[in-house]
Amino acid sequence: MTALKTDTNKIVELNDRFRLSLGIPAFSGGIPGQVVMTAGIAALPADDMTAILTNVREFSDFTPDNDPRGEHDFGSFDHGGQRVFWKIDYYAPDMVHGSENPADPCKTVRILTIMLASEY
Repeated sequence: MTALKTDTNKIVELNDRFRLSLGIPAFSGGIPGQVVMTAGIAALPADDMTAILTNVREFSDFTPDNDPRGEHDFGSFDHGGQRVFWKIDYYAPDMVHGSENPADPCKTVRILTIMLASEY
């Protein structure tokens, strides 16, 4: 297996674990990262936000169209008549620069942004 394929497999594993562990601190076994919601998501009732977070955690409908790099770093679904997007970006621990290696959790902080498609 090539190093690139191995890195992609590790990135998929980390991204999936990060989404599944939303709300679990890194020191308790979670993957280092933060969740950011846009104003449109934050304005929704708490029950809707909870349902959207559950959909993000459980998302598994990855296709070449929505996951062209095969990293499980983007998804979209419908909720309450609106399209919702989520995206994982990779930052260096300084939170200023991009990560040198998203396959290395020591060099990467994942930022998951959840937004209404209309806000894109």
